[in-house]
Amino acid sequence: MLKNGDHPFSNKYGATAEAILTEFMTNDDLINSSTEELIEFINSKSRGRILDPAETATLLQTAARNSYRLDKCLYEPLTVSISSSFNCISAFEKELKAIDEAILKTVKGLNPVEYQVLNSIPGIGKVYSAGILAEIGSIKCFRNNDALAKYSGIVWRENQSGDFRAENNPMSKAGNRYLRYYIIEATNSVIKHCPEFHAFYSKKHAEVTTHQHKRALALTSRKFLRMLFGLLDKSRLYSVDKSR
Repeated sequence: MLKNGDHPFSNKYGATAEAILTEFMTNDDLINSSTEELIEFINSKSRGRILDPAETATLLQTAARNSYRLDKCLYEPLTVSISSSFNCISAFEKELKAIDEAILKTVKGLNPVEYQVLNSIPGIGKVYSAGILAEIGSIKCFRNNDALAKYSGIVWRENQSGDFRAENNPMSKAGNRYLRYYIIEATNSVIKHCPEFHAFYSKKHAEVTTHQHKRALALTSRKFLRMLFGLLDKSRLYSVDKSR
């Protein structure tokens, strides 16, 4: 059996995985293929993007040997079903891409300056930028970062958003849940790209023994909101010095 993490493909729904599942009708087709043929097939379908095609070929044949054998009459309808599923996934991906492009075009047209400001922050990306701006509208609607935090629901009871003394102090359930989602997800990405936010997250993570990630991410999201408000309010692009 394959060990955890020994999946042949990083993307189970990618072109190479689809080709393996739809062009090899049976497990025996995979098992009986020579290593050289399988490596060449993988290289062709992945366009050389798989770094170790030999290892991938080995994992595929191992999985095929350990797989349950079906009645031969079931292979063709199963392959057709799998192929149909991949076609549906491809169609949905195209639709999502078109919708994302329409959203980005609209947001960039309505809030060009704000969109540019958000995209200057490392790790935030186009989707999170569009989502945040779609929910905020204009930053001029908020008198300060506390008002923005309250609107997004990234606040705590008893005014403990700064100190967060209790380990289990819950976040407010009020506010715009869609904006809260975008802010928290964007923060999680920014942590990986901005040393300042990574250091702050790590510090908060080490302060408690329970719910470390959830607490640290929430507090880092509040810090991110303060920076976000300052940049948008002054129409400034992100820079390490200005955001400290």
